[in-house]
Amino acid sequence: PCRSDRHVAAVKPPGQRAFLSLGGNIGDPDRAMGMALRLLDTDPSTKVVAVSALYRTPPWGKTDQPDFLNAAAELRTSLSPRGLIDLCLASERALKRERGERWGPRLIDIDILTFGDLTVSEPGLDIPHPRMLERAFVLVPLAEIAADLVVAGVSVRDRVDSIDHAGIDRLERVPDWWRR
Repeated sequence: PCRSDRHVAAVKPPGQRAFLSLGGNIGDPDRAMGMALRLLDTDPSTKVVAVSALYRTPPWGKTDQPDFLNAAAELRTSLSPRGLIDLCLASERALKRERGERWGPRLIDIDILTFGDLTVSEPGLDIPHPRMLERAFVLVPLAEIAADLVVAGVSVRDRVDSIDHAGIDRLERVPDWWRR
């Protein structure tokens, strides 16, 4: 059968489906997250296919610091899980992320939440992210772009409904905010 151009446009990029969580609370975190997503999107092996709105979220773990901005993104990538985390860490370094105290203030943080249906546990890389189902600042933005995604036998939508997400505010959605 012949395929017209309008059908071809609906085809998703090849590769594995992966979801990321992005956040930051010092400097200009929305700008840093946008730049990180653009860096990932320009890599020939990775394409950003969906990005949530920005959410203002209270700090988690270490609470004596400014609120965070958080977002979630869906990618398609031909990289391995290790290759993707290396690309994410390279993006953080390009943006001058300095690693300080655990759960402390940061300009940018990128975590791989899921990578297809793979489970990975190796030094510096755990997929699915081991604490994602406990963290409303991860799940609320993720639910916006992947409510039906199932992690550990539960949909993201159902998990969000069962956890406290008080204090999380969706900022006004600017279409493709990350491309600015």
